[in-house]
Amino acid sequence: MSTITTINPATETSIKTYNRLTESEVEEHLERAGTAFKSWKKTSFTERSNLMTKLAEVFDKRHEEYAQLATLEMGKPIEQARKEIEKCAKICRYYAEHTEALLANEPVKTEASKSYVTFQPIGVILAIMPWNFPFYQVIRFLAPALMAGNTAVLKHASNVQGCAFALEEALHEAGFPKAIFSNLNVSSDHVESIIENKHIVAVTLTGSAPAGQSVAAIAGKNLKKSVLELGGSDAYIILDDADLEEATDLATYGRLQNNGQTCIAAKRFIVLDVIYNDFLELFKEKMTAAKMGDPTDEDTYYGPLARVDLRDELHEQVEKTISQGGKLILGGTIPDRIGAYYPATILADLEPGMEAFDEELFGPVASVIKAKDEKHAIELANNSKFGLGSGVITKNNIRGEKVALQLEAGNSFVNKLVVSDPRMPFGGIKTSGYGRELSGYGIREFTNTKSIWIN
Repeated sequence: MSTITTINPATETSIKTYNRLTESEVEEHLERAGTAFKSWKKTSFTERSNLMTKLAEVFDKRHEEYAQLATLEMGKPIEQARKEIEKCAKICRYYAEHTEALLANEPVKTEASKSYVTFQPIGVILAIMPWNFPFYQVIRFLAPALMAGNTAVLKHASNVQGCAFALEEALHEAGFPKAIFSNLNVSSDHVESIIENKHIVAVTLTGSAPAGQSVAAIAGKNLKKSVLELGGSDAYIILDDADLEEATDLATYGRLQNNGQTCIAAKRFIVLDVIYNDFLELFKEKMTAAKMGDPTDEDTYYGPLARVDLRDELHEQVEKTISQGGKLILGGTIPDRIGAYYPATILADLEPGMEAFDEELFGPVASVIKAKDEKHAIELANNSKFGLGSGVITKNNIRGEKVALQLEAGNSFVNKLVVSDPRMPFGGIKTSGYGRELSGYGIREFTNTKSIWIN
């Protein structure tokens, strides 16, 4: 029997070994999910809401347990892991309270005696989720999908299988029927056959652009809906009127949050030349002061990357950027210690064509870019194949909004790091994906937008 062993990235020690599902076991899960959909879609919003509220209560009750598990499996600083679990409960409560209104029938005035648009569930959704937010990424999809009346199966990242099974157990504890949601512990080799399975009607993926291309091709070939939230190399423009203390505080947290492993993390800092040197000096000071260490320590600012191979790939990107002419301001050396650690690193004087300008660096590495003026800054920000998040730092909100509207991204924030919020749609453009999660836009992605006309 095939197995997978999870590894603690801070100590490189084994955590637990899990059995992989066989093809026949996968088929059984999908069959049960398909059967469960037939009855689940008929449940009332009230019934679903009560169960979703109970799931929020499970997250409240097992808050510390789940946070410790996330930290153990992927190295997230413990305080950030606690916030992730809190956000899961928040998402559950939002959809428990608002789904009925979000999916309410919309009357349309026509020549008919009655005509309206209704939103109906479509079936079993496959979710392919990453390890960087092992609880939240799943709940961000799962809460609206279930509240809309769909059922779901999860193909989670191999290195967070403990979190995946904990999520499955959490739903059972909340009282959801067991076949409504299940974790499929399989390798990526099984994804194509699962998407092609007759019980799967749609797929959502959060991951890399290559993974998105592969999933989209399989889904498209089988005429199945897909939603993709892919990578990003988010640009933050620091305008010449910015408060540098505030700007560098945001830059430091934005680059080191979740150990630098966040799709919407601030990655490229585009600074107007009149404040460039001052920004760089203060940014270096704050990045140097940030403590790297054991993610279970309460005062650790950032911990290890999720896997040693990911750390090594990041270091290769840093070295390539330096060889292309990028200037190393801080860090850039693999520490002599056990664990997938990488120091806070700043690369400066970057230009298009350099690795750290063009590609996503998924770790605690900041790319600093000089712009001649506001127009040039916008051009540099948009000179990217990615389009997930973006930001503007300025004392003038009107000016900031004007710039934000010109940035090519699914999310543009002024004087705040990009965050996901259940009240707002979340997603990207270009190679950062398509479709939306969260809000009414997200919950409708996996519904049948159906026209009703009565003469």
